[in-house]
Amino acid sequence: MAFESLSDRLSDIFQNLSGKGKLSEEDVNLALKEVRMALLEADVNFKLVKDFIAKVKESAIGEEVFSSLSPAQTVIKIVRDELTKMMGEENTELKLRPQSEITVLMMVGLQGAGKTTTAAKLAGKFQKQHRKPLLVACDIYRPAAIEQLRVNAEKLSIPFFSLGNQVKPEEIAKKAYEEAKAKGYNLLILDTAGRLQIDDALMEELKRMKSAVPVDWTILTVDAMTGQEAVNVAESFSKEVGVNGVILSKCDGDTRGGAALSIKAMTGQPILYLGMGEKLSDLEPFYPDRMAGRILGMGDVLSLIEKAQSEMDEEKAKESVRKLSKGQFNYDDFLDQMNQLQKLGGIAGILKMLPGMNKAMQGIDLEDSEKKMKQVKSMIQSMTFKERANPKLMNPSRKKRIAQGAGVDIAEVNKLVKQFEEMQKMMKQFGGSMKGKHGGFPGMGMGKNPFGRGGGFPF
Repeated sequence: MAFESLSDRLSDIFQNLSGKGKLSEEDVNLALKEVRMALLEADVNFKLVKDFIAKVKESAIGEEVFSSLSPAQTVIKIVRDELTKMMGEENTELKLRPQSEITVLMMVGLQGAGKTTTAAKLAGKFQKQHRKPLLVACDIYRPAAIEQLRVNAEKLSIPFFSLGNQVKPEEIAKKAYEEAKAKGYNLLILDTAGRLQIDDALMEELKRMKSAVPVDWTILTVDAMTGQEAVNVAESFSKEVGVNGVILSKCDGDTRGGAALSIKAMTGQPILYLGMGEKLSDLEPFYPDRMAGRILGMGDVLSLIEKAQSEMDEEKAKESVRKLSKGQFNYDDFLDQMNQLQKLGGIAGILKMLPGMNKAMQGIDLEDSEKKMKQVKSMIQSMTFKERANPKLMNPSRKKRIAQGAGVDIAEVNKLVKQFEEMQKMMKQFGGSMKGKHGGFPGMGMGKNPFGRGGGFPF
């Protein structure tokens, strides 16, 4: 996952620091030396690291730190504050024109950075905010890019505009703008061509497009996994074409975090969003302070809450609680709860957002937990509609058929049925205390932990 190695490294450094009652100047210097190495290994720009350490040292080597009740926590706070400043301090919102006017976003970036997918993600995001987007295919060099944008637009039920690959990109942009005026679209998203590397022809084409239509935001998509190279790309596009903001794609991959930490300080351009997966909903606003917390292992509960509010159906959650309290919760309800859990990033995605979980998760096989969840879903999906709606129908022959359908041993089906029945009994007993609650994930944390050891469901 994104920033994991950097986060683990910094957590270890500060864990050692916290183990000391009082700090000496030597303690702080040794810790900062380790922090410096961790940042360089994460591919953060060398000059930035040097400045960062100097600022932290200046604040940390002071009387207030050594005389404070918790000197280690004071140093950690200074590091967090400086990390936040490096990334931009405040969230930069992508502001659109009033609904009565057309906002034009021009997506730019190198080939393979995830620009086309990101264009669709933005369209989907703003469609939820009651905007009327039009996705425009301006990459005339790769027919696959045109088709990819069309397919993504279709998935989101968003209008798509293309004039094929024989018309100049600036002409496509002009015609699309006219189409938006005529049909009442108020958000034009131009997916432009990319190259394997920056060249003059690409830059000239982008300049012509900016002259052809009134572009409000030129948004650069860069691959977070390219580390420091992402910063070089951002600097080049910013200098040649002008960039208003950056979106880091593939932040769910094996990225070391250097790009996120360096881009704002090196280019002056804010990071707007993070692409956190392949799904068209996997786009998170970038908050420097929250990212600093994640990197230092402090979690990001605010982002988790916001994601839950946008992804989860509150009415369904309330209905689940009502059914649980009355002992009416069935396998369909449980399947729906698991689907909602996966919308939030699954077990691993949720736990990584909680404070202190980096260390707590060590030794827990999250991959195995996710696999077991898929297995449980497969068993439920192998049931008939009647069996899902009425768990009491279960008998040996039905269990055998379900096991065959899910490709599991019948013992796994027996385990699921037994734990489901236990959960129903438990929830019925606690029915009175459940009133007024807004839901959750039944089976999660019913025992000693959320992974099925000592109770709950086996994932």
